Amino acid sequence: MVQEALTNVTKHAAVATAEVRLAYGADSLCVTVVNGGTRRAHNSPAAQGGYGLVGMRERARSAGGRIRTGHLPQGGFQVVFELPCPPEDAAA
Repeated sequence: MVQEALTNVTKHAAVATAEVRLAYGADSLCVTVVNGGTRRAHNSPAAQGGYGLVGMRERARSAGGRIRTGHLPQGGFQVVFELPCPPEDAAA
């Protein structure tokens, strides 16, 4: 999912950088991928739509997690996914 989010930055954002943040708790992992750029022009070949967000949503659900995506008010785009990570004792 991180790889797909970063691929989306290179395809759809007018920036070459993104920030990846990891936060974890006792039973979950939260990953945030943010870019601060604007969208590429609609006539750009890289601006074509695809299945990246749909695929990430399906992968998050299949792991029992959830995902939030959207444009940021200050510009840019954010992908946040939360995945359950039960303690090792609970998995056994």
